[in-house]
Amino acid sequence: MIRRPADINYTFNNEELAAVSAYGTVRRHDAGEVLVEPGQSRADCLVTLSGETHIFIEGADGPQRLGFMERGQFIGDLGTLTGQTALARTVMGVAGEVLHIPFEKLQKLLVEQSALSDIFVNTFSARRAFARQRELGAIVIIGAPYDRRVFSIRDFLTRHNLPHTWLDPDTAPLAAQLMTAKGLSGSDLPAVLLGVDPVLRKPGVDEIAARLGLDLLPDGASADVIVVGAGPAGLAASVYAASEGLTVLTLDSEGPGGQAGTSSKIENYLGFPMGLSGRELADRAALQAQKFGVRMAAPVRASSLERLEDGAYCLHVKDGRSLKAKAVVVATGAQYRRLPIEGLESFEGRGVYYGASPLEAQLCTGSQATIVGAGNSAGQGAVFLAKSAQDVHVLYRRKDIRDTMSEYLVRRLEETPNIHLHPQTSIEAMHGAEGAGPDNQRLTALTLKNPDGTTKLETPFVFLFIGAAPFTDWLPKDLARDQKGFVRTGAQLETLDLVRAGWREDRLPSPFETNLPRIYAVGDVRSGSVKRVASSVGEGSVVVSDIHKAISELVNQGESDNGVQTSSTA
Repeated sequence: MIRRPADINYTFNNEELAAVSAYGTVRRHDAGEVLVEPGQSRADCLVTLSGETHIFIEGADGPQRLGFMERGQFIGDLGTLTGQTALARTVMGVAGEVLHIPFEKLQKLLVEQSALSDIFVNTFSARRAFARQRELGAIVIIGAPYDRRVFSIRDFLTRHNLPHTWLDPDTAPLAAQLMTAKGLSGSDLPAVLLGVDPVLRKPGVDEIAARLGLDLLPDGASADVIVVGAGPAGLAASVYAASEGLTVLTLDSEGPGGQAGTSSKIENYLGFPMGLSGRELADRAALQAQKFGVRMAAPVRASSLERLEDGAYCLHVKDGRSLKAKAVVVATGAQYRRLPIEGLESFEGRGVYYGASPLEAQLCTGSQATIVGAGNSAGQGAVFLAKSAQDVHVLYRRKDIRDTMSEYLVRRLEETPNIHLHPQTSIEAMHGAEGAGPDNQRLTALTLKNPDGTTKLETPFVFLFIGAAPFTDWLPKDLARDQKGFVRTGAQLETLDLVRAGWREDRLPSPFETNLPRIYAVGDVRSGSVKRVASSVGEGSVVVSDIHKAISELVNQGESDNGVQTSSTA
């Protein structure tokens, strides 16, 4: 049995057990009885009262027992809070009694019982972190390191804070053993093993998400607020709205974090003097939102938005489902810009990347890496990659990088010996491995252009930090945008914008409200916003008070239309 630090387990005392018991039902189980099956969604949270409960997973090395729970101890990890599909099997090892807390009752407990909530959340978080560090889990990926599908799957699982094991079929002996045992050939790769479930051959992230229960929203689901986008702004809006008693659905096309989730280290965020990674910030915020009852779903892609006769909105997603809400927060951020270079797309995921997280750093260990950009994200990425790469080359068009990058980062770049700055330099062409076809081509070198001419740089990794374009194509055509496509709000709106949208409210739009009532824009997608994490978090939190007021107006208007007087002077 694996020895585990104390913080991944907790034993309730008698007083705490009494408080927890109010939310569940006590049942007697015989030894060998299965309590939770792999593949089960929204499984009960189980607290052992007597006997022992045993936990098993089907990992890369075969079936293994992770541990057992005795009196006062509970099973589960973050998936228990979110209702994700269980990948472990829980069995009654020694006959006894177990407290079953249904998923819905656990959500209620988390809101009503602060002290107990902290115990569950801290323990579940510690277990998930421990599993990720040790690569303990029932998710196994078999595939080549330069296969873009492998990178996409690993990136997706990382965004959702899901522990997994990756095996390179060319270097990992265990990969060959698993392939033989599962009847896999090279043409089946990448393959994903999810515990005892059938092997997924060449799966997309949507298929994996469905198997893991990461999107449990039914068609026709409704809430007070739908938040589209789970970056810092969207997560902040979700947390504050839910904590204020509003029901919230939060959607994202990939997973929590947005562009900030790919940041290796944020050092100027208030309250974190040692800095924190964008991934850590996203994981904490997503957990905080779900603790308050936010229903999160990803990958879910918005396709259109329409206003209904009762003043509410219907959001259509690309898979055909429709969701309804009284208010919508647009926090979709922006899409990464691509360089106008021939063949760029063929190298994406095979040498060209749009973020510098530990996943990318692992790939370029001991290699030459190149970063394109002169903003703070580029600087943070360069410092982070310099710890693993042999050399890091930073390319930018300006003469002085200080025009766009914070001074503390510039000094750090200048003081790091294996970081090389290339001012007034751009990429003219990208080159792949000799003889490689378009389906398996890997980046090997760049042709660089500067005022002195062109040079060739041998580098298999390029990280692009060159800004982004707003993701607003799915929004109604009459929703006001600026010339670059960013959403205009509040005082930025002109009278003509309101007329075109048919504004009928007895007030002007609030600071983050668009020219369509109860549709708000926060974070990077908003015109004129400061492109900083702290600013996005601030906008996402501040907008909630305006949402509360606007929803009250809508409810009062509906009651008035039905002949019910709601005025305080009635």
